[in-house]
Amino acid sequence: MKISISEARRRLPELVRRVRKGGDAAVRITVHDEVVAELRAALPEPEPGAAAQKLLDLMEKLPKHKGRKRSISSSVKEHLYGRGGVSR
Repeated sequence: MKISISEARRRLPELVRRVRKGGDAAVRITVHDEVVAELRAALPEPEPGAAAQKLLDLMEKLPKHKGRKRSISSSVKEHLYGRGGVSR
């Protein structure tokens, strides 16, 4: 639905109710027949900690490393730049 900005000011409570009920319905607000804004329902908020839980689930699916464990943090530069250091 397209509506002018002056009409949107007058009918804002009604438009908000319509968007809330309609779900996918959006109201496009125009100025001089050019769409400048869109009024639509807000997306639901994710549960707190949902992102962290998804990361943990992904980590469980990763293959486990076999063999001797190496401490990468003790030799970061070697892992990043190789044994000879930075080549110029």
